[in-house]
Amino acid sequence: MAKYVIGLDYGSDSCRAIIADASNGNEIATSVKYYPRWKEGKYCDPRNNRYRQHPLDYIEVLEESIREALSKAPAGVAENVVGMGFDTTGSTPVLTDEAGTPLALLPEFAENPNAMFVLWKDHTAVKEADEINRLAKNWEIDYTAYEGGIYSSEWVWAKMLHVLREDEQVRDAAYSWVEHCDWLPGLITGNAKPETMPRSRCAAGHKAMWHASWGGLPSEAFLTALDPVLAGYRARLFEETCPSNVKVGNLTAAWAERLGLTTNVAVAVGAFDCHIGAVGVEIKPGDFVRVIGTSTCDIMAVPYKEMKDKLIPGICGQVDGSVIPGMIGLEAGQSGFGDIYAWFKRLLEWPLQNILSKTNLLDAATKEKLIEEVADAIIPELTREAEKVPVTESTIMATDWMNGRRTPDANQLLQGSITGLTLGSSAPLIFRALVEATAFGSKAIVDRFLENGVEIKQVIGIGGISLKSPFVMQTLADVLGMSIKVAKTEQACAFGGAMFAAVVAGEYEKVEEAQDAMGQGFAFTYHPNHENHALYSELYKKYQQLGKFTEENTIPA
Repeated sequence: MAKYVIGLDYGSDSCRAIIADASNGNEIATSVKYYPRWKEGKYCDPRNNRYRQHPLDYIEVLEESIREALSKAPAGVAENVVGMGFDTTGSTPVLTDEAGTPLALLPEFAENPNAMFVLWKDHTAVKEADEINRLAKNWEIDYTAYEGGIYSSEWVWAKMLHVLREDEQVRDAAYSWVEHCDWLPGLITGNAKPETMPRSRCAAGHKAMWHASWGGLPSEAFLTALDPVLAGYRARLFEETCPSNVKVGNLTAAWAERLGLTTNVAVAVGAFDCHIGAVGVEIKPGDFVRVIGTSTCDIMAVPYKEMKDKLIPGICGQVDGSVIPGMIGLEAGQSGFGDIYAWFKRLLEWPLQNILSKTNLLDAATKEKLIEEVADAIIPELTREAEKVPVTESTIMATDWMNGRRTPDANQLLQGSITGLTLGSSAPLIFRALVEATAFGSKAIVDRFLENGVEIKQVIGIGGISLKSPFVMQTLADVLGMSIKVAKTEQACAFGGAMFAAVVAGEYEKVEEAQDAMGQGFAFTYHPNHENHALYSELYKKYQQLGKFTEENTIPA
């Protein structure tokens, strides 16, 4: 009988499950389920950069997505699923009790956002991140050294410290913390106890200041110097970490029944979506993989002999085995990409939602349909008009920091800026400037790698934008002056999870073998227009000047 594996990709808004043939990667069935509470906007406060997700959202979509995918699969598939692999956004941690249960699953904390998972893009911990950076630079060991030298408010220690400080009831109940990508495999294998749960090398190395050279996590002395509320946490966490070719365990009987599977299913150590996605598109040394969605994450896997003793400043870390076991995984990215286009769309939707919705000239059903139709057409129409504009007439300049800057050189206090506006400026021209800004932000990241001697042989695009927006992708290719290959599958992250699932199930010895057998290849390639690249190279200098002015003059007090 054929063997099958399941890859689960937990994004910012939804879970995507894919069932694949372990021998060749052929997609058997898929399912996408949106987090119900998140979809309603619960537990979030965008004005204050607070984004929280309830663990029940994660559990419910786990069951629903797997059962729906199985319902679409041929008879006999469920009994022959042998492995499962997870990826999640990150850093997305939660405080737990002694049993490893997220506090929001306890009745007394069921509606408390501080007891929930703190989504990657939650920026409430800017102050705490700054304190970590200042202390690390004056400590005997700089625990940020392998994380680009700058700790971010998007990462676990800053987030957990912020929540512990903010909420006395949560602080009194909390015993430890866990990353989303570690909790799910632990939950379904019955291995969720904080001290014994296998922990992701990817999550710990890139976001928790874990490194083997200093014995794992930062020392107790460092953490308590940061704040006494962190006393004891190190002892209630972990020392060792695992790449995703390591098996956490098998499905428990209870979870096998809930999911419609068997206890023969081996579950891999989880990791972050972008790192797993890079595996899903068959990353090789020299590949620069961009996961392009609401934000971007850039991943490389570099052999030890090429990496040597390089420490690359201002990126999101360099971690042994975080992508491909046996190589150094590098991470960078932008805090806002598709989110910036979505912001501009919401801006233009304002009259629809606040004026047209109140008109008495149309019945309620017609109004609703009209608003929906116009809203859905905004980005496509902006795109059609914006791509008609020659680069020489693209005179508006913007920065891509509406959600802060992740890399190079993390600074979540930064805000976006737009300049060059005139009475003749139109919505398509502004939209084009925003697209160019996200491309310029991408170039800043590429340049940081190149400046530090990391060879980039090719760029690979993953995600919805790479498959659905030729205008954005062509602009990106023109700005970078590099060709961009686009992965054929829209579910690259889930495919990466499926590849690691096949390894821990014993179908392959190494993930590289799973890549060769299961990889789905590429859909098409964007080649740069060299004339446009020359023009953009000059505009990029203006972007840098605007960025410098913005950084020096507009950070809020």
